[in-house]
Amino acid sequence: MSEQPVEPDLRPPADDAEAAQLLTEGVIDLEGRMLEASNVTLVGAIRTDELAAECVYKPVAGERPLWDFPDGTLAGREISAYLVSEATGWHVVPPTVLREGPFGPGMVQLWIDGDPEVDLAAFVRRDDPALQRMAVFDAVVNNADRKGGHIIPMPDGHVYGVDHGICFSVDPKLRTLLWRWAGTPLTAEALDVLDRLAHDLRGDLGEQLHEHLTRTEVRCTQRRVAELLRTGRHPEPSGEWPALPWPPF
Repeated sequence: MSEQPVEPDLRPPADDAEAAQLLTEGVIDLEGRMLEASNVTLVGAIRTDELAAECVYKPVAGERPLWDFPDGTLAGREISAYLVSEATGWHVVPPTVLREGPFGPGMVQLWIDGDPEVDLAAFVRRDDPALQRMAVFDAVVNNADRKGGHIIPMPDGHVYGVDHGICFSVDPKLRTLLWRWAGTPLTAEALDVLDRLAHDLRGDLGEQLHEHLTRTEVRCTQRRVAELLRTGRHPEPSGEWPALPWPPF
């Protein structure tokens, strides 16, 4: 009698390239739903023959209609935020792909376990370079929902941001807890990143974003980057839109 094949030990992805491979090719085994999320947000395991991890899956079919964002576009905005994050080199957004899932096409993102010892309410008030980079990133993508719960500090000091479905509006909608640096000069690092981003948005990055955003939304992203470079400062609340998300966590 022949022996049953033994499944090899699976390991987590070693880098972002392996994470992208896993998210794109892996089999998703859903385990539950995050009930506090306003849109259908499912969590589960994802695996290939060699790799395994936890993931978040947000099917387009589960997106709640919003008055100020076109229906069925939130997953594409999540992907667009990841593309911009990668272009900055700051890796604010965890590895994210758009693919078919158990309930149709949707966003699939690597699940990130943050540092459980961090008090988020205190952390978001810190003068932390990673948070300052995230504030610049949010200004670029016009993030309308940077809540404390969307910030994931890691034990090694890196800080991830998640939930970018309501970004890239053509109207100014920046709503965030990260106003600590409002009106202050951008760092030299941020200016260098924004200068490179302006170039990339006119080239390959812009073309990639056009797959998920309208031409006008991409042009507005270019203008936000240009305005940050022109002023050399972090933006301030406009007074025309609530400056803080609600609830804040």
